[in-house]
Amino acid sequence: MCGVCGCGEGHSHSHDHDHTHEHHDHDHDAEHAHAPGLSQKRMVQIEQDILAKNNRYAAENRRYFGERGMLVLNLVSSPGSGKTTLLTETIARLKDDLDITVIEGDQQTARDAERIRATGVPALQINTGKGCHLDAHRVGHALETLQPKDHSLLFIENVGNLVCPSSFDLGEAHKVVILSVTEGEDKPIKYPDMFHAADLMILNKTDLLPYLDFDSEQCIQYAKQVNPRIKILSLSAKTGEGMDSWLRWLKAELELQRIDYA
Repeated sequence: MCGVCGCGEGHSHSHDHDHTHEHHDHDHDAEHAHAPGLSQKRMVQIEQDILAKNNRYAAENRRYFGERGMLVLNLVSSPGSGKTTLLTETIARLKDDLDITVIEGDQQTARDAERIRATGVPALQINTGKGCHLDAHRVGHALETLQPKDHSLLFIENVGNLVCPSSFDLGEAHKVVILSVTEGEDKPIKYPDMFHAADLMILNKTDLLPYLDFDSEQCIQYAKQVNPRIKILSLSAKTGEGMDSWLRWLKAELELQRIDYA
């Protein structure tokens, strides 16, 4: 069980991690993080230990990405935000110009990874079971299988959840939070940790605005209230409106990674 959020990770294993060469076990104390009788102090210590361990793997991932001049994005959202559709439409527009790989996180099924692979790019599914987020360790192992190319673009589509993924660094360059206009405009202040952790917010499904009682300006105001530095793009993955701004942002960010690599 994840001591930070209380989710059941649903796995337990111990093996070598090729690009860290470190033997490790998941912290089984965490399974009892919310058990009766555990002191608050002990629970806090377990949470700190879990995050510290994750951050060590995230640092390894970040070094791996930096050595290859890759742009890596951690895509986070509630379920139903249109994240996978946005991803497939983005890939369709960029795959002829860029090398792209995808790590797909879901609690069950491989349906989203199959949708991604149908676009012609490599995608690896990570099923988290009862776990409500990806962690840096799982991402590191996915890299061993995917072997992404230098100067490539890697999308990590996290489990649909606006709480737990905010705490777990995967080694990405940016967290990108996708918010659909079919959700409430108060999401940024209801889930401030996630919007504070994100560098970019995508307001998706704008083609539905004429049919909804959704205040875009209020939503953007809330996001900037939580995170004054956040960048915001509005688009519709379905109609393509606003997609050009998103694609330009991606290409500019990838170029920055390539410059740093050089």
